[in-house]
Amino acid sequence: MTKDPFKTRLEIAKKKVLNRSLDNKKHNPSPIGSAFKLSTELVSAVAVGTIIGFILDKTFGTKPWLILIFFFVGVVAGITNVIKSAKNMQK
Repeated sequence: MTKDPFKTRLEIAKKKVLNRSLDNKKHNPSPIGSAFKLSTELVSAVAVGTIIGFILDKTFGTKPWLILIFFFVGVVAGITNVIKSAKNMQK
């Protein structure tokens, strides 16, 4: 028994539509997810910079200075990461 050509074309069309919808979901994240990603990148960079400064301050005994320096280094790194991610999202 051969399949009806209409049913065959219908199955192919359904597969194409399903593949397109899956591809769109991969490339278009939700706005809340994008905002969460950007805020996490900024906060994590600042936190890592501050922790590194704290550890180095304890090691070398230069209490507030290295925390402040690495805090600002973390802020700059976080902002550059957010800018790069935002540019990638626009593509």
